[in-house]
Amino acid sequence: MSKLSGISEDELIQKCKKGDLKYLEKLYKHFYGYAMSIGLRYLSDRDDALEVVNDAFIKVFDSINSFKSENAFKPWLRRIVVNTAIDRRRKNLKYLNQVDIEEAIYVGEPAKIIDELGVEDIRLLLDKLPDIQRMIFNLYEIDGYNHEEIGTMLNISISSSRVYLSRAKEKLRAGLNRQQEKGYAVR
Repeated sequence: MSKLSGISEDELIQKCKKGDLKYLEKLYKHFYGYAMSIGLRYLSDRDDALEVVNDAFIKVFDSINSFKSENAFKPWLRRIVVNTAIDRRRKNLKYLNQVDIEEAIYVGEPAKIIDELGVEDIRLLLDKLPDIQRMIFNLYEIDGYNHEEIGTMLNISISSSRVYLSRAKEKLRAGLNRQQEKGYAVR
């Protein structure tokens, strides 16, 4: 995160509420890295993630006056970025193939190399998941949403959310096991 050069986040947000473009730009630059890290968790393509982040900041700028200063800004921004990524996914839903729930199978054993993996290795494994599975894995395991909330957000059934999460975990296990056989290098 970059320094704000003598201004607190609260002061920055107050100046943004007044519509000062200079401070809106500072807000963007200050939180860009944080927002981009969230966008990259949901979208494997950097350009798509950048588009989601920029769209999210437009939403932030449009609704900054509704932000309550007694709340923390980062969780509010995170929710906007996540919802923008979900909206993008929903928009592209018609292009995705979905598999029937009856095809779900649970197979696997715990991976033994998880302690050997770095953040980049885990991100690369997640990038190999289909979009719907990566999104549900992120929502459930990282952002803490339950299956009912995920179903509502993505317009799918609760059982479909569970199946997609199970499949994502299965594919991650398989990827981890393949890497264990190769000697821990995910790339």
